[in-house]
Amino acid sequence: MAELTFVDKVAARAGVPPEQAGPLTEAVLRTLTERLSGGEAAALAPHLAAELSPLLVKAAEPPEAFGYDEFLRRVAERAGTDRPGAERGVRAVLQTMHRVVGHREFEDALSQLPADLRALAQPLPHGP
Repeated sequence: MAELTFVDKVAARAGVPPEQAGPLTEAVLRTLTERLSGGEAAALAPHLAAELSPLLVKAAEPPEAFGYDEFLRRVAERAGTDRPGAERGVRAVLQTMHRVVGHREFEDALSQLPADLRALAQPLPHGP
């Protein structure tokens, strides 16, 4: 079986079709790049597919300081979805990135985010 692409994995995690997962993935990566320092974003880029890694490259400008609500607002606007869809997308992209980037490098990058955004990278607990 062929390996699933990053976007296919995001689609499965978010419960959306790949046609919707593509714009969600792009929106999350662009917003994440605005929030992280250039060095941290650039460190994540080589771990992603060639078509996604340019989204994590930014100029040497400092990261923007914004929180959970603004992060979701930007993702929702860019992806053309509502807030719950943006939240599912952010969760799916961060969890997929965690798998492909590796724990240490991923945690280094996410340390720049507020705790509520970092929490989206954690798997949801399963019910009893």
